[in-house]
Amino acid sequence: MVRSQRVAGRRTGSRARRWGVPALAVVIGAAVGAVVGGVGSVGAATQPHIAEPGYRLVAGDGGIFSFGSNFLGSAASDPATCPPNTTDRDMPYGECWSMATMPNGTGYWILNAYTGAITAYGAAVSHGDRTASNTGGADLWPDSVSMASTSSGLGYWVLNSDLSGMGSVAAFGDAVLHGDESSATGGAGTNGMPVAIAATPDGGGYWTVDSDGGVFAFGTAGFFGSMGGQPLNEPIVGMAATPDGGGYWLVGADGGVFSFGDATFAGAMAGTDLNAPMTGIAADPLGGGYWLSGADGGVFAFGSAPFLGSMAGSDLRQPVFGISTAWLGVCVVGTRPLGSAGIRAYC
Repeated sequence: MVRSQRVAGRRTGSRARRWGVPALAVVIGAAVGAVVGGVGSVGAATQPHIAEPGYRLVAGDGGIFSFGSNFLGSAASDPATCPPNTTDRDMPYGECWSMATMPNGTGYWILNAYTGAITAYGAAVSHGDRTASNTGGADLWPDSVSMASTSSGLGYWVLNSDLSGMGSVAAFGDAVLHGDESSATGGAGTNGMPVAIAATPDGGGYWTVDSDGGVFAFGTAGFFGSMGGQPLNEPIVGMAATPDGGGYWLVGADGGVFSFGDATFAGAMAGTDLNAPMTGIAADPLGGGYWLSGADGGVFAFGSAPFLGSMAGSDLRQPVFGISTAWLGVCVVGTRPLGSAGIRAYC
């Protein structure tokens, strides 16, 4: 059930900037996905501790807002990293549309959708990006719309939206390329635009999702269903995998949540009078819940996911484009597995 604190995701203050929902939803529907890393092993602590992952929001200017997680830096401190771009692209809300968190939460990356540049913070290390291949003029560059960490944190996948509207995946570091929409469809095209990529907990595969709800599974990722071909009130904007990789959730710009596989539906914001469209979803790695993020910085927690705060009501320079959390890894102390609903596992 949704907790009362979650009304914090709705803007009530007069100082907050109102984002143009129809225009922003078009940008979000073509580019935004919340990404969580895969499961990686965590060294045993001297004393057992309760693991609480927290979450981070990323804004179009590269701003990072941390709740229950350490703040390790942001691109907003350098206006040249994620500037608004209305000359070469329709990116008036900034060029940074996605981030990914290392599995142990000690670092993260911010992705520039226009240049494809990846900036690392904390313990995260850059393993490359597509900037070296940006040739032939900016009009020929794809948009880099989403990224996901490998289970080791030593690599990542980047989902690009090509000029044809097809989704292509690039692998860096120890990430292995298992295919993408372009290879799966033989270039025949799809009905939506690529919006998000999510990795499997074992690091052996990934899913991509389009704005029409079509889901593509690669490597060890299982296909559990999609919203492709189904009527949607608003485009799909994000995807999150369950902690065991046996299912996933999709979220629409109107706050609708769609569950597949072993993903449990714990609530949604569809039908609610939102002040801004939803932009992403992240799974609670220690339970069966999830968080939704809104463009105004609102956060809505469902199921076992704890509400830890939001930016709703704040005067943001640019809207929030996604939400990310760490997958804390395999429990090394205690016997309760990750994914048990309502359990805060000792790790």
